[in-house]
Order: sequence, then structure tokens, then C-alpha cells
Amino acid sequence: MKALAQRVSTAGKPFDAWLVLASLAILAIGWVMVTSASTEIAAALTGNPFYYSVRHAAYIGIALAIAAVAIRFPLSWWHANGPWLLLLGFLLLVLVLVVGTEVNGSKRWIPLGPINIQASEVAKLFLIVYTAGYLERFLPGVRRHWWEFVKPLTIMLPLGGLLILEPDYGALVVMTACVMGMLLLAGAPLMRFILLMIAVVALGGYVAIAEPYRLERITSFANPWADMYDSGYQLTQALIAFGRGHWFGLGLGDSVQKLFYLPEAHTDFVFAVLAEELGLVGAVTVIGLFALLVYRALVIGRRAELARLPFAAYLSYGIALVLGAQAFINIAVSTGLLPTKGLTLPLLSYGGSSLVVSCVMVALLLRVDIETRRLRPVKAPTRKTTQGAPGK
Repeated sequence: MKALAQRVSTAGKPFDAWLVLASLAILAIGWVMVTSASTEIAAALTGNPFYYSVRHAAYIGIALAIAAVAIRFPLSWWHANGPWLLLLGFLLLVLVLVVGTEVNGSKRWIPLGPINIQASEVAKLFLIVYTAGYLERFLPGVRRHWWEFVKPLTIMLPLGGLLILEPDYGALVVMTACVMGMLLLAGAPLMRFILLMIAVVALGGYVAIAEPYRLERITSFANPWADMYDSGYQLTQALIAFGRGHWFGLGLGDSVQKLFYLPEAHTDFVFAVLAEELGLVGAVTVIGLFALLVYRALVIGRRAELARLPFAAYLSYGIALVLGAQAFINIAVSTGLLPTKGLTLPLLSYGGSSLVVSCVMVALLLRVDIETRRLRPVKAPTRKTTQGAPGK
């Protein structure tokens, strides 16, 4: 076991290689699956079966380039500009309501020529940066006083209002869960957290049933087969894809559900196509890669906390929570464990804004890891040796 620990250890390395490996593996699998899931719909809509594949590859290139720039900014820059970045996030959410492009009844994208920017994705990153800075400045108060504990969540009121107007409930759920998780990891009293959780769940339940179409989503999620050709159509088609996959799948490119049966096959429900083509083994492998990514992010955050870098620690925790929560919700929606939320699978689904923001988050994790290692080098596991007694 000690020999294995030495082999997998990242000690003595300039960065966390496991984090990079998990991220690049998910990106590569995502490109392959987007290509496979989108060929038929791309051919029907554009005449080019590789239209979405080429665009996704371009998005990956742009995302990696922006991440390479982001990693060069020191954490002090992000900390100092956190409030301004949050203000920019608010402005983007307001702007999307004014000039945003409406798709499927939602205004979530700001058109910029050949590309669209999803405002909620950018605001999500900026909210994490701001909250991490807030926790560093007011950590004792967050642990002792109700007002300073609740203050970060008051930001979610106008932010949530703008997201509801789009509407983008999936982003609202992820952002709220992220801020609450960061407060908990910062050492806020558990009882306050439980009381706040009860209030948030009650408010969320009211919002969920306030509109008929939201209630219909919940009822169709509970029993999609009762109305499998209307409200439960998307989920039933996803479940059929999972059922067809068995252990090892039908084979790459051989999905049947992507042939105009499963809507959003290359975006929100790409995991269902992956399970159909690569089977349970492929699906579990991807889940394992996301688990490794989130675990390494938490390890990086804990190491920064031990090195007395609170901003870096809470930034890492927030990114881990967002990536983990978004991956969990997307997979849970595809498998019928949660109602439809319209969230992409980070680093894997088709979508430029999601790819760029996710890659920037990974870049920030690497920046935290690099700065922490410079301050407090990671020690490699040592193998204990015993010296035998001299022979007679």
C-alpha cells in the first residue's frame, strides 16, 4: 500500500496531475460523445453531420486558451476584484433579459455575432469568487453571528429574481447550494445551516408549485410513463437509452435514441446516449472521473486551508461544490432521479459558455494548487525501513 501511495502521489510535482488527467479525460470523452450524439440532427438541420462536432472542438480550443490566460492571474487579483466581478455578473443577467435570445421559452443567451454567452454560467463563477473573498474577510462573524452568516445569501435574492425571470431554475439551485455549502465548510454552526435549509426547501417547494408547468414537470418526473408522449416524453426516451445500454453498450455511434427520439441528445441528455453506447461500464467510468475531479478539488482546498490561505481554500471548495452539484443534477435528471432542470454536464455537454467557465474553474484550481505548493511544498509518502541487527 505504501508503494502504491508513492506512485499515485503528486508530491514533488509542480501541479496536481490527477486533476488535469480527470479534466482532460472528461473533455475528450465529451467531444467523442457530442460527435456521436449530434450527427443525425446536425445532418438534418445543416446538411453537415459534423457541424456540432467541429463547433464543439472549437469551443474546447477556445476554453483551453482562456483557461491558459486565467491561470496566469494570481489569486490576489481574483480576491481584489471579487465585488466587481459579481457586479459584472449582475449586469450580464440584466442584459440577457433585455437583448437575450429566447430559446424554448427561456432567455439565457446574449448574442455576440457567431457565438452566444450564457449569462448564468459566468455569474456562477463570479459568485464563487465573491463568496470566497467574503468568507475570508468575515469568517469569525460567519461562525458567531446570524447576520454575517445570512448576508451572503441576501445576494441570492436579487440574483435569484433575475434567474427566475429568464427562467433558469437549474442555475438558481446550483448557486444557492454552492453558497450554502461554502458556509457549511467555513465552519458555520450546523443548527443554523439546518434551519436555513428548511427555509430554502420550503421556499423552493412554493416556487415549484406556483406555476402549472412547473408542477407538471414534477408530476411527470414522478411517473413519466403515465404521459410518455407528452410531459414524460424526454425522460422515458432517456430511460429507454439506459435500458438498451446493458453492461457494455451498443457500441460507439450505434445509439438508436439519438435518431430523433431523445430531444437535446448532445446537450442536456448526452449522458443517456453515452450510457446507451458505452453501457454501464462507460457510464460508471465517467462518474468516476467526475468523482476524482471533485475529490482532487477538495484536497486542493484542504491543503490551502492548512497553509492558511482561506480565500484559496473557499474558492476551491466552491468550485468543487458547483462542479459536483451540476454533474450530479444532470446525471440524476437523465436517470429520472430529479425533475428536468436544463443543466449541462460540466466539461462534457455541448455548449461554449459551459465549457469555457468549467475550464476556467479547473484553471483556478490549478492556480490554487500551484500557489499552495510554493508556500507549503507537498511531502511525498515515505517508506519506513528497518535496519537488521548485525550478524554474529
